[in-house]
Amino acid sequence: MQFKRPKITSHKGKIALPVTDCWEVDSGFSSESSPPTSGRSSPCVGIDHSKLVAMDCEMVGTGPGGKCSELARCSIVNYYGSVLYDKYILPQHPVTDYRTKWSGIRKHHLQQAVPFVDAQKEIVDILTGKIIVGHSIFNDFRALNVSVPPQMIRDTCSSKLLRELYNSFNASGISLKRLSHSLLNRTIQSGRNGHCSVEDARATMDLYKLVEDQWEKDISYPNHTSNLSDSLKHYMQDQYWPDSIMDCSP
Repeated sequence: MQFKRPKITSHKGKIALPVTDCWEVDSGFSSESSPPTSGRSSPCVGIDHSKLVAMDCEMVGTGPGGKCSELARCSIVNYYGSVLYDKYILPQHPVTDYRTKWSGIRKHHLQQAVPFVDAQKEIVDILTGKIIVGHSIFNDFRALNVSVPPQMIRDTCSSKLLRELYNSFNASGISLKRLSHSLLNRTIQSGRNGHCSVEDARATMDLYKLVEDQWEKDISYPNHTSNLSDSLKHYMQDQYWPDSIMDCSP
């Protein structure tokens, strides 16, 4: 039986990704008496990891004073951190502020960049049918001019579970840099070269993995009482800690 590609609709240039059957999540729990043997690679709620991607975008400024944000780079990685897409993208209007300190974008990066419309199509083709992980990812969707069903978004910025692990209840969320440093023992967005969207996308996916079990359980069973006991157990496993801490040699 040939798979029929879902229809992607467009309204005034904005692309709306469709809700498709392949986005539905298997609602079966794994046995409580048989916990996952591979930690974060085996979630309690059966999501096909091939349907999970993380995305991060870098923007430059256009218009007077560079106040308008336009897409200049987009990176997408799969569940295991392998790069599926990483291209510089030519904004639709002249760049007036490269925002290099944050974006990492310089003039030469855009000299042979992919035109926005072409990049938008390439990215939508990858995202269609996927659960998308990101940090403040609504900014990325706005720059891409796409609309994504809320149930297909996992935003680490607004995750209550990650805030609890971080021990913060700031409603506005916590920066990706601070979350990565605290929960992953990883330094990102450092130096003078600006952010790297591949590095940031990988960080968001790894943060998602820390609370994947409970996050998906809460989504599949909204009436289920949320707690972090299972997530904390996985978080305390050896693979989440730096080698320097686990090294007990004299």
